[in-house]
Amino acid sequence: MTDQTRPLRVAIVGAGPAGIYAADALMKSDTEVSIDLFERMPAPFGLIRYGVAPDHPRIKGIITALHKVLDKDAVRLLGNIDYGTDITLEDLRRFYDAVIFSTGANADRTLGIPGIDLDGSHGAADFVSWYDGHPDVPRTWPLDAEKVAVLGVGNVALDIARVLAKTGDELLPTEIPANVYEGLKNNKAVEVHVFGRRGPAQAKFTPLELRELDHSPTIEVIVDPEDIDYDEGSEAARRSSKQVDMVANTLQDWAIRDQGDRPHKLFLHFFESPHEVLGEDGKVVGLRTERTELDGTGNVRGTGTFKDWDVTAVYRAVGYLSQNIAQLPFDEQAGTVPNEAGRVLDEAGTHIPGTYVTGWIKRGPVGLIGHTKGDANETIACLLEDAPTFAGATDPGPDAILAFLEDKGIPFTTWQGWYRLDAHERSLGEPEGRERIKVVEREDMLRASEPHKA
Repeated sequence: MTDQTRPLRVAIVGAGPAGIYAADALMKSDTEVSIDLFERMPAPFGLIRYGVAPDHPRIKGIITALHKVLDKDAVRLLGNIDYGTDITLEDLRRFYDAVIFSTGANADRTLGIPGIDLDGSHGAADFVSWYDGHPDVPRTWPLDAEKVAVLGVGNVALDIARVLAKTGDELLPTEIPANVYEGLKNNKAVEVHVFGRRGPAQAKFTPLELRELDHSPTIEVIVDPEDIDYDEGSEAARRSSKQVDMVANTLQDWAIRDQGDRPHKLFLHFFESPHEVLGEDGKVVGLRTERTELDGTGNVRGTGTFKDWDVTAVYRAVGYLSQNIAQLPFDEQAGTVPNEAGRVLDEAGTHIPGTYVTGWIKRGPVGLIGHTKGDANETIACLLEDAPTFAGATDPGPDAILAFLEDKGIPFTTWQGWYRLDAHERSLGEPEGRERIKVVEREDMLRASEPHKA
């Protein structure tokens, strides 16, 4: 049983939106808590820092709200700590009464079509990590294809298509680091083709993100009028969702307008199901799609009519996948940790005491960032309900974990360190009139953060 005379000690693994929302929900409860957020990167914010396109300042504004949570005394950030390598579940159980995993989803879901592994075929997550300056990926990216295909019709597909279609100079005012600017400045793409298997009413774009495509002075967005089609299921979807209707209306408007003369063409294709990536000498030389048609329910069936598209690079944006977490059960198919309302379940379906999940590792990579709040509230409600039964940490003092990390020689970063890194990135941008320039190299991030300092 936990000692009721001290705060409840909780470790949260993953300091992205999911983990920070969980910390916020804990601090808003009537229970006195002491929370440590563990993060693999030297900087916090996860998906917001490393998964959102740099020209999305509105979404990045979420950082302001997350900042307010991390500014509170009841929560600490411990960054540059890799769970499973630097620290184990047994270690965490020693120092904390409960552990919440909010590790997100950072791998690409596979797409089982021939040719998907050819040179020139890329996963969305890898490209996003590159243009977002993630320290653990290569510094260069091959951008020599003039015609590019993007598979998928969600916001990540739009981000990729937009970044590929914009010029490097258009993106320079954002926080992109120098290596990304150099890459994008020399990008050869002049045609970007986005492919969706179903119709306009089934697209997963959000209306605002879709309309943003048309704001660039260099991008001509083109929709084929023949791709505007709805069946009973599609019409029902439009009636039941304002967002679906707004997306459909925007696509309709684009399909009937005259084509302009902006230099880069961005085509949004519907009813084209990727069938095969075509290759020659191990490299992408085209994409073969099968034309589909609506079946009345909003789903589609193949028509047996195929078309080859002249592209030399393919990006698949068909969904993210969470990666297996050391010492926890994992559902490979769903890409989640088996759980009931956030309580982690073992193979027998029994709750593993004091162990919880929230965010995409809990429910899969679906929904917008804001949906993660509801997830966190559900998980935290379960944790607090279970708290009286916790075995309790054997070494719960807040300094014990710091001594442990120092003894292991792990150069961990802190919330105060983030303030130093933040100021450093802003100082890099200032001479160029930019809000910030993101630091890419892990060693440079650590140097700016000054590990261990309070």
